[in-house]
Amino acid sequence: MTQYRERLWPTPWVFLATALVIPAALIVFLPINPSVGVAVAIGLYAAIVILLVVTTPAIEVADGELRAGRARLPLEVVGSAAGYRGAEATEQRGVGLDARAWLLLRGWVDPVVRIELRDDDDPTPYWLVSTRRPERLAAALNAGA
Repeated sequence: MTQYRERLWPTPWVFLATALVIPAALIVFLPINPSVGVAVAIGLYAAIVILLVVTTPAIEVADGELRAGRARLPLEVVGSAAGYRGAEATEQRGVGLDARAWLLLRGWVDPVVRIELRDDDDPTPYWLVSTRRPERLAAALNAGA
């Protein structure tokens, strides 16, 4: 049974920013051949959009484990989970970050959840995961731990 599920889709401004590849490709290829220039510009942008969509990670708490992207973590090793927004999230991603932490961060998603681990054999002290709904993810993890 799924307690929580979310996909970290890129925001519209990410697609808009990557559209800058279109004029860049046109500047390079239009002098060579206008048809090729337009085709390359459209092809490059389509490839970027496909790559962004295909690589969008999912976060899921279900069947006794946390799945974040391709990583899996059994809930029995999950300690406390806490959500952070705004300046606190920036601190968790910046000066408060432990270099040994496992990260699933997306620049277009500001809030994060810090998931403490209770595994003495694991050198990773915690996971830090981007999420748009940190309170709900933390509640699902704390309820399942």
